[in-house]
Amino acid sequence: MNTARQTLIQNEQTKLLANALDRASTAVGVGSIWPLINISRPSAAPINLGIFVQFLAGVCFFLFFAIVLHLQAKRVLRGLR
Repeated sequence: MNTARQTLIQNEQTKLLANALDRASTAVGVGSIWPLINISRPSAAPINLGIFVQFLAGVCFFLFFAIVLHLQAKRVLRGLR
């Protein structure tokens, strides 16, 4: 009986960790896409190409980080018993 309870507790903790990682990946993904939407709005100032390329590199890095977090959450779920 005690091991069944421990397994249940372990599974719930694993699911909580996976959910936290997945929520973090969503926040990072949305947080990196939002500036792209903002920069695409028409404005009076022209966009410098060098700054835009650096900006896109940063967005790609954060999207990659979001994907890594999501995949890590899926990996954590494999630990369920």
